[in-house]
Amino acid sequence: MQKTRAGAGRTASTIVVRPAPVQKTRALVRVGGMTVLAAIGRSGRSILKREGDGATPIAAMKLLYGFTRGDRVRFLRTALPMRHIRKDMLWCDQSDDPNYNRPVKAPFKPSHEELRRGDGLYDICLVLDWNVRSRRRNRGSAIFFHLIRPGYEPTAGCVAVSLRDMKRILPSLRKGTTVRVV
Repeated sequence: MQKTRAGAGRTASTIVVRPAPVQKTRALVRVGGMTVLAAIGRSGRSILKREGDGATPIAAMKLLYGFTRGDRVRFLRTALPMRHIRKDMLWCDQSDDPNYNRPVKAPFKPSHEELRRGDGLYDICLVLDWNVRSRRRNRGSAIFFHLIRPGYEPTAGCVAVSLRDMKRILPSLRKGTTVRVV
């Protein structure tokens, strides 16, 4: 576990993710009195989330913990438990595997995502409890709150914000904070 400094002030019990006007792949994220622009899934939002559909689930999901690239991002202010991403860290997204929607270590043959990405999207990556604690096949995996691609390109189903906004949001977060996608 990475040591982090707890954020001074209040923690948010709920983060609300609302669709932005016009574009189904954009959202507005509200944390306390702050609202920031975000990207969501390439298919927008869905109440019927399925593996690979590109949709962000319409749901209330608890924050469980986070990952960070300590070699790129340091001194995060948050009470949320954070883990350093190592080179061998992966996330299983093959629904018929017993490790489905769980972190795994390389080498790992079934379908997976690398957590130590070259593009910086997971330099700060928060794990949402979508299909994690109570897993069901094909309900979707690797639903994270992470960093944005340039131009706010859509995600594969996650919620993504800029590094600047993530650093502003992190001090308000703790394990159990609810991310409510409406």
